Amino acid sequence: MPAESQRPAPGDLRESRRTSPALPEPRGVLSRLVVNTLRSGGSPGPLPLDTHDADPYGDDLQLALYTLYELHYQGFDGVRDDLEWDPELLGLRRALEGRFLGALRANCRSTDSAERALAGLLVEPVGHSGTSVSHHLQRDGELWQLREYAAARSLYHLKEADPHAWVIPRLHGRAKAAMVAVEFDEFGAGRPEDIHARLYAELMADLALQTAYGYYLDAAPGEVLATVNLMSLLGLHRALRGALVGHFAAVEVTSPPGSRRLAKAMRRSGAGRAAERFYDEHVEADSVHEQVVRRDVIGGLLASEPGLESDVVFGIEATGFLEDRLASRFLGAWRGERSALRAPLTATG
Repeated sequence: MPAESQRPAPGDLRESRRTSPALPEPRGVLSRLVVNTLRSGGSPGPLPLDTHDADPYGDDLQLALYTLYELHYQGFDGVRDDLEWDPELLGLRRALEGRFLGALRANCRSTDSAERALAGLLVEPVGHSGTSVSHHLQRDGELWQLREYAAARSLYHLKEADPHAWVIPRLHGRAKAAMVAVEFDEFGAGRPEDIHARLYAELMADLALQTAYGYYLDAAPGEVLATVNLMSLLGLHRALRGALVGHFAAVEVTSPPGSRRLAKAMRRSGAGRAAERFYDEHVEADSVHEQVVRRDVIGGLLASEPGLESDVVFGIEATGFLEDRLASRFLGAWRGERSALRAPLTATG
């Protein structure tokens, strides 16, 4: 890790999204089809695809879906921008989404009300610390584990809040006003140096990680990709707007206690001021956001569209389900003194 004096000052840190990442290395038949099609410049005709036997949470399907979703964000180096709306690629994405969404609906069948689902997030069950990544990192985490966690989470945090912004045109009235207010904070409240994605890049620099957007895609396991894909799936479909609001609520409600533990983990490891600041910021900001999201985003949405309550609950449940899978990946590997990534990090990222 570089000495404190050698770390780039926040104002000097290169913007992580100034350039687009390279296409990832395929992990199977589905992701190879997607990557090869993008690399060749598009599809000459219908793309052959059979998802019936694909693992909906596996590396191959999740990477294929992640790669297609990225066309709506930063894109990839050497890939034409207009392929974002290629009809054959959209058809392929729809088939992958169907497999993923179908599995999530089968695994997340809660009949709770939105109020009860949210209340459940506010109480940590007895023994939860044994299955919680933030508890582990606060208490026993080593620096190499903090670095792995930060690298894996960078696939979302370097575009933090962007997937949730898709829902804004699909809301109105009280729900829209509250959602925009929360997103305004996520995007720095008018100050580019305070954009949360920028703060995360500075955290990564403190941990001697590469800060380029998408740099760790090849290292990230399918469990990581699934958590990011869920946001894109819910955000890009108007029919799933209620589930996206549920996902957003789950993130905001669970963020303050988890961020408090991660801030302590960063201090204990001596990671650096920027690493601490990212999580300190989320303890303070998300404590306020939690109330706004519960009262005005969800409350406003269900006041105008009560029929979306089951979708809100599904969004909350699906978020927890995928986060639990990811926690099992991290903790299972770390307790065995193994890397949780597909390839261990080097000393400089």
